[in-house]
Amino acid sequence: MDDQTRIEIEAAAFRALRHHLMEKRTDVQNIDLMNLAGFCRNCLARWVQEAANERGIAMTKDEAREIYYGMPYEEWRAQNQTEADAAKKAAFEVAFRENVGDVKES
Repeated sequence: MDDQTRIEIEAAAFRALRHHLMEKRTDVQNIDLMNLAGFCRNCLARWVQEAANERGIAMTKDEAREIYYGMPYEEWRAQNQTEADAAKKAAFEVAFRENVGDVKES
C-alpha cells in the first residue's frame, strides 16, 4: 500500500470514529471513555490541535474542540454531558494522570 492510500484510509477511520462518538453514541460520557479507554473526545480534539501545530498551523484548544465537536465545546457539553458521581471523578483523576499527564483538562 502506498503512503497516500494509507493516509486516506487512516483519515477515513478517524472520521468513522468521530461520527460514531458524535452521532451514534452521544450517550457515552467523556469521563467513561477516559476511565475505560484512556482517551475521550477531548483527547481526540487535542490530537487534532497537536497535528495542526506540528504542521505550523496555529490552533487553540478551543478551536480544535470546535472543529471536533462541530460546535463550541460548552454547547455540546450542555446538550450531551451529565454530571459524574464521585467514584467516576476519582477514577478520572487516575486515568487522566496515567494517560495525559498532570495538568487537568476541563
